[in-house]
Amino acid sequence: MSGAPSPPAGGTVPATWLRPPDLATARRVQVELAARVVAEDALGPVRLLGGADTSLDRFDPEDRIFAAAVALDPGGLAPVAAGEHVARAPMPYVPGFLGFREVPLLVEAWAALPRRPDLVLVDGHGLSHPRGLGVACHLGVVLDVPTIGVAKSRLFGEEAGPLGPEPGDRTDLVWQGRVLAAVLRTRRRANPLYVSVGHRVSLDTAVEWVLRTLRGYRLPEPTRQAHLAANALRRARGMHAPAGHPADGAG
Repeated sequence: MSGAPSPPAGGTVPATWLRPPDLATARRVQVELAARVVAEDALGPVRLLGGADTSLDRFDPEDRIFAAAVALDPGGLAPVAAGEHVARAPMPYVPGFLGFREVPLLVEAWAALPRRPDLVLVDGHGLSHPRGLGVACHLGVVLDVPTIGVAKSRLFGEEAGPLGPEPGDRTDLVWQGRVLAAVLRTRRRANPLYVSVGHRVSLDTAVEWVLRTLRGYRLPEPTRQAHLAANALRRARGMHAPAGHPADGAG
């Protein structure tokens, strides 16, 4: 988290950042990219808000990933544009390396958007990852775009204290004295979300945006709309059995 500069938005990144030849290289890339994560506010006015998610079918013999990026009006949160991409997963699923399966496709979905959001909420972990590079961090550094990680279950770490029952109640997710994420209640009687820094956003700002974009559901509207778009894309391609999202608990 040194704040080392990321590539310019739209610029070319090294091929290994997206498609490493082996797990040893993937691990080295994660360490390199984690050092580029900016865990403080470095974003301008949010005129367009984004969401990103993927869907897959556990019975698909081709192991395809259906990726969606959506753009929303930050005021009323109405979707105004969507980009999508479908391709075979670049690598088999390995816990801790989910970014190398999802981010290459999310980059293509992002490129398909006619208008690019100023801030993106990503379904998955950010800094709350064993090497500090969950999907939200990975995507943010590659695109050099402010991102927030919104995960539905814990990957690792411990809750610092009890969590209240009301929407907006919060405790920290910590590991070895370091705060990884906010454990955030977004709906009464619903499991909390794990909100973490992705890139160029502080944790407090990340929590603020998640709370600001709730509309009565457990998920904030940007990731909820991206989830709906990814599932619709999967169904449109004739796939009907969604798999559990690995990002929810396996990074």
